[in-house]
Amino acid sequence: MEIDLPEVIAEVKAAFDRYEQALVSNDVAVLGELFRNDPRTLRYGIGENLYGYEAINGFRAARSPVGLNRRTAKTVISSYGRDTAVASTLFYRDTAPGKVGRQMQTWIRFPEGWRVVAAHVSMIDEPKET
Repeated sequence: MEIDLPEVIAEVKAAFDRYEQALVSNDVAVLGELFRNDPRTLRYGIGENLYGYEAINGFRAARSPVGLNRRTAKTVISSYGRDTAVASTLFYRDTAPGKVGRQMQTWIRFPEGWRVVAAHVSMIDEPKET
């Protein structure tokens, strides 16, 4: 298996960056496009467990657009073959001082393009540097 092919990493990074822009601008249509429209798609959020595309899309549509801005750090994208990748990042929000968010997404290439099939978002107290 070929791991971390540069062209695959570039494609997933472009999809990840598009997701990030849609997230902070509350572009629900693009967010919906980037998650696989399938009942097996899931998203574990900070305060919700969403099973299936319809639940994820409903959550996005009902969410307030206030306070979505964030900064990402230490983003790592790894690919496995030509059709599977994992994107992991830390994020920080001014509305959550002293906290660090963690996000992981599993991306799969489908005929219509790269789509998230599983996502996990959590937030913890920012670890102290030692």
